[in-house]
Amino acid sequence: MAVLVRLTGDIPLAEEAVQDAFAIALERWPAGGVPPSPGGWIISTARNRAIDRLRREQTRDQRHEEADRLLARDESIEDSAEDPTMLDDRLRLIFTCCHPALSLEAQVALTLRLLGGLTTAEIARAFLVPEATMAQRLVRAKGKIRDARIPYRVPESHDFDERLSGVLAVIYLVFNEGYAASAGESLMRDELCAEAIRLGRVLRSLLPEQSEVAGLLALMLLIQSRRAARIDADGALVPLGEQDRSRWERPLIEEGQTLVRECLRRNTPCPYQILAAINAVHADAAMTSDTDWRQILELYDQLMTFGASDVVRLNRAIAVAEVEGPAAALAIIDRLELDGYHLLHATRAEMLARLGLEAEAGREYERAIALTQNEVERAFLRGRLRRSTLA
Repeated sequence: MAVLVRLTGDIPLAEEAVQDAFAIALERWPAGGVPPSPGGWIISTARNRAIDRLRREQTRDQRHEEADRLLARDESIEDSAEDPTMLDDRLRLIFTCCHPALSLEAQVALTLRLLGGLTTAEIARAFLVPEATMAQRLVRAKGKIRDARIPYRVPESHDFDERLSGVLAVIYLVFNEGYAASAGESLMRDELCAEAIRLGRVLRSLLPEQSEVAGLLALMLLIQSRRAARIDADGALVPLGEQDRSRWERPLIEEGQTLVRECLRRNTPCPYQILAAINAVHADAAMTSDTDWRQILELYDQLMTFGASDVVRLNRAIAVAEVEGPAAALAIIDRLELDGYHLLHATRAEMLARLGLEAEAGREYERAIALTQNEVERAFLRGRLRRSTLA
């Protein structure tokens, strides 16, 4: 897809041509065998199908000129992930999908469609919208790229860091929606977590010297390592402090910690690296009681120097509660402007309960329940509410 978008300059045409090429492969390869360079064969065939479509769809001189331009392109594209041309194409496509001229929802949808390989129906299910609605979003996004002449390129050095931060934010948003689904019957959407981590690996292979890319990948791996322990046999949510840590996936932890150490050696701290380091500290503790909360609080304090959001301040308050007590954490929480965020009320309820203020805690749990749309989280909060009512 990345190569065809470069060759054609037209995302819908590239998609159709690639689909045509795979359909032809399904017909020919079982009988004639897989060619020596399957990727090169697909690219060459898709390029030829794009030429055919251009010539067939319209008879205007412009379309013929475009077809002739494509025909003149060099077909000798190596079928290798190490080929610099193909690596550059993938990087260009990532930055095109995440261009700031597109809305955030369009960036996410395009990234999942063109880079993640998810179908429109799969993306629609993940974000709980009708397939037709998601299809319209994708069409509008592709149309905006075409009409606004959004450049298919890696940003120039003067705005590279800002654009890269946008790409990382999109990938992390996809991961978060997969790890803690905003709505629906399931706590997690494993396919979104898997796609976000895969995209993180792709981006790291393309930008191996970017520490923040390594930091994001480490962060996702360390969080994902806890996936199996997040729900019990009945499908109920298990909070971090109550999880069976023997169920955490050691290979993911080891890979994530290796990346964190790599970032530390480079000594260019950025937010994703610090968040990864916080999760590495959690992973170091064999039991919840072994957690080095003072180190976690120090890392949050370092993160605050990057202009942290109120969501980060809320998470820091949890660390403050473990080091200084729930009253100190409550003083922080009460200054945050997150009234519509269910986790603020859930965290406030927990602090109130730890202070013995069960009636107030119950009211906060009720507000959290009213604000969440995820059924697994709602069931967990109802359990906490019953416990505070009985106390």
